Amino acid sequence: MVSFAIQTLGCKLNQLESEALASAFKAQGMGLLPWGPGADILVVNTCTVTSKAEQKARRIIRKALREHPAAVVVATGCYAQLDGPEIRALAGTRPGPARLLVLAGDRKAALLDLPRHLSAAGVQEGFAAWRRVWEAEGPKELDPFAFTVDDFSFHSRAFLKIQDGCGRRCAYCRASLARGKSVSLEGLTVLSRLRALEERGCAEAVLTGLNITQYQAPLGGGCAKPLALGELLDFLLRETRRIALRLSSLEIDRLGPEFLAVLAHRRIRPHFHLSIQSGSNRILERMRRGYTAAKIEEIVRGLRSRKDDPFLACDIIAGFPGETPEEFEKTWELCRRVDFAWIHAFPYSKRPGTGAFQMRDPAPERDARSRVDALSALARQGRTAYVSRWMGKRVEALIETPDQAPPGHAVALSENYLRLLIPYSAPAPRPGSALICRIQPLPGPSPRFDALALTDW
Repeated sequence: MVSFAIQTLGCKLNQLESEALASAFKAQGMGLLPWGPGADILVVNTCTVTSKAEQKARRIIRKALREHPAAVVVATGCYAQLDGPEIRALAGTRPGPARLLVLAGDRKAALLDLPRHLSAAGVQEGFAAWRRVWEAEGPKELDPFAFTVDDFSFHSRAFLKIQDGCGRRCAYCRASLARGKSVSLEGLTVLSRLRALEERGCAEAVLTGLNITQYQAPLGGGCAKPLALGELLDFLLRETRRIALRLSSLEIDRLGPEFLAVLAHRRIRPHFHLSIQSGSNRILERMRRGYTAAKIEEIVRGLRSRKDDPFLACDIIAGFPGETPEEFEKTWELCRRVDFAWIHAFPYSKRPGTGAFQMRDPAPERDARSRVDALSALARQGRTAYVSRWMGKRVEALIETPDQAPPGHAVALSENYLRLLIPYSAPAPRPGSALICRIQPLPGPSPRFDALALTDW
């Protein structure tokens, strides 16, 4: 049996596309192995959001080439899209057949056809045959929505890609350069794929893309009127029965009243992750974000008016070019006032090709790091306060894979994004199944779980 392993870096969109690759390999009878010795094919799905993400990708690829001399290594994703020659150089001048293929991110869908060649001809011959076909096709445009999943390998929750690319061109962002302009999946096709997940028993689907708030596509079936994200959600909820919807990261500038109105539906999960990046109006303008700090607070009030104490998280970048201590204080104070349940804070990373790359006034690295530390401390306080508010309340939770769970316990993710530890007696609950439970305090501190949850089995 041909075996494969996949290492995924970056966002939920990359995770979904890796799931689709794994599903395509398994459909041809190939075996999925944990990353490490023994796999015939090693796929590294790369990220370019930060320089550290690129460094990690290079480290993984070098190690794979060094420690797995019989394996074929494929590098794809956003970093491969923008800096393919830099990755190809990692192979050096090793003798023997070419073992490293760098497949640009917009060509990633070509990997979905690789398993068919491998099953027909074996690893080396099949890989060479597939590569000849792929190279002969030249710059043929591939379908960014070809990534469908029959069997999720790495997640208990289903993911559904509805959008790709971004038209914003924020001054600091390299991902939009790699993914290109915004494109969206036709509404009826989204519905068909969501219904297929519902019929397979999936309790929840995460709608994902690079910037799903830019979703705009016709319904299809002869109807050319474009749907925005809120209209798509309303359509999906009307045309399905049980499956819950969770939204991936949201941009502030497109969350209007029509979008907010549909969020009150019981099958929209009360968990929203906002890409806000800064609380300083000057920094937001300089980074071409298109909204103000007042708009952030307005949207937060709107979200809380639609859901009962939803889990609100955000992304913040500390140390933008031109960010003074006073500018950072505005960001910290905004986060304190809003009372986020979590803050994903990370230091600004200078990215080639972006508008901010030539800006000459970066914050010192030590200042950026100390600002991240301050935001992370605020994030921990916010999460602790949020969990305490939910003690004794009943929630729906989704059982996750049992990795690293203590004996006699299941791991679950609640509808409002709490990491739960659930004791059970045999039989063990099925990963992906939903249940109603009551949140209780953990018996002791845990870095992995927010709370204990009790239920009647």
